[in-house]
Amino acid sequence: MVKDGYPITMVSDIVSLPNFENVLPSTYHVDGMIFAIASAPEIPMPEQWMPWLIQSGDSKLVDKDVDKLADALMNGLRAHLNFMRQEKSPLPQELILAEEVSGFKRPSKALESWLSGLLHVHKLLEPVWENAWQQFEKKNTADNGETLEAPEVRLSRCLKLFSTLANIDLALSYRNEAQTEQLKSNMVLLIKQVPSVLADYTKLSGELAGALPNQFETFSKN
Repeated sequence: MVKDGYPITMVSDIVSLPNFENVLPSTYHVDGMIFAIASAPEIPMPEQWMPWLIQSGDSKLVDKDVDKLADALMNGLRAHLNFMRQEKSPLPQELILAEEVSGFKRPSKALESWLSGLLHVHKLLEPVWENAWQQFEKKNTADNGETLEAPEVRLSRCLKLFSTLANIDLALSYRNEAQTEQLKSNMVLLIKQVPSVLADYTKLSGELAGALPNQFETFSKN
């Protein structure tokens, strides 16, 4: 279920249209991707990121479909930027409710899909993040010679949680029996932490963006 008032509603209708069947990933995956684009220290131009969402290379979209899709995706981007300005979580409440499967609580398929979309785009934008934190470190070494906590360390904490919950079966497969039980016992807490970790992810991006030309206003004025 997609709740009204959240950025995801900007793309949910168009993803479900017959013309876009097999062209776009799931609604949650698309929204996670757009969140990651909006959260980048330097937001790429639409002609760069919009093709990332097309999962079928032989799609036969007509110009009217392309325009409709572009409008929906830009509205989704603006909605995420607006939520970030207001420091609001982009996740509808149902996404952070654990589901019980095979006797233990785990992330919903919707949350896994959303986080997978975020991680997919983050990987594509890794050069942007790396450049941003290099510029940031040059400008933010403390006067006493101490360096502030490296942005990549903060970022790593965020990505570790996202990666764990985006594919919980894979995360469990990497752990021994004791570690598996520990992860399972902490699962509900980890899921509830997602909104605050997303907030830290966007906060870090905003700090890094100060070292780069500000792209924010380009997409947020309308």
